Amino acid sequence: MRDLGVGLGYLVRGQKWVGRHGRWFGFGLLPGLVTLVLYAGALVGLGYGADDLAAWVTPFADDWSSPWLDVFRGTLTALLFAFGLFLAVITFTAVTLLVGQPFYDSLSEQVDRSEGGEVPESGLPLWRELWISARDSLRILLRVAFYGLLLFACGFIPVVGQTVVPALGFCVSGFFLAEELTAVALQRRGIELKERLGLLRGRRMAALGFGVPLTLAFLVPFVAVFLMPGAVAGATLMARDLLGETAGDDRAGDAGRNDREGEAPVPSEEERTGHDLPR
Repeated sequence: MRDLGVGLGYLVRGQKWVGRHGRWFGFGLLPGLVTLVLYAGALVGLGYGADDLAAWVTPFADDWSSPWLDVFRGTLTALLFAFGLFLAVITFTAVTLLVGQPFYDSLSEQVDRSEGGEVPESGLPLWRELWISARDSLRILLRVAFYGLLLFACGFIPVVGQTVVPALGFCVSGFFLAEELTAVALQRRGIELKERLGLLRGRRMAALGFGVPLTLAFLVPFVAVFLMPGAVAGATLMARDLLGETAGDDRAGDAGRNDREGEAPVPSEEERTGHDLPR
């Protein structure tokens, strides 16, 4: 359970980092603003059309008597909108990261630089990075869709569908949201999707501690845009932790080398005695 607090700590540290680096905060807002406009329009459209969609997929219920028809389709409409919102939370990050790939790569590199040590670079052309990001995001989306459909079906179970299922949905969203965000730093290190998922499963509670609060915050309008730069910064710090990269170790190593370089050379036996040694 301690890892839950560790994950939340990285989210807080990321927000503090961009707070201290205002230029990078503004730099990271731009992709989120563009994506927000697109998603706002899609969710408004879903809100207006969810009831019609619910009626279209349940023609067998047309002859049901009231109030069962209204209760059934009302529940289905709410579930459809919740499913759309669930997908929006996950895909918002993927689309924003895709739109803002150069922005967030630069921000993540700056976080690495501020922590000390090496600043990994992929060395790939931009089109190749975009292709890898889009491909991996699609793979994540397919996983999310699978879990989403499973949870959607479980939503019809009385009591459990209204309590346990939404909680599980937020956990699934949080985990994959953490993957999408840490991917910015991990892709620069040449780490593929399968290995990234393995790293997060090994620290599952930390991933949930980072991703679930962010998922809940992203449900509030406009909050996602303003938290996104700090989320990328925090995910970079978390990625360093997953790989065992610490600023202290790098600096200690550098300090040790500097100390050795600054030491006076050890005198030889000849220099200490003032005599030539026998050969």
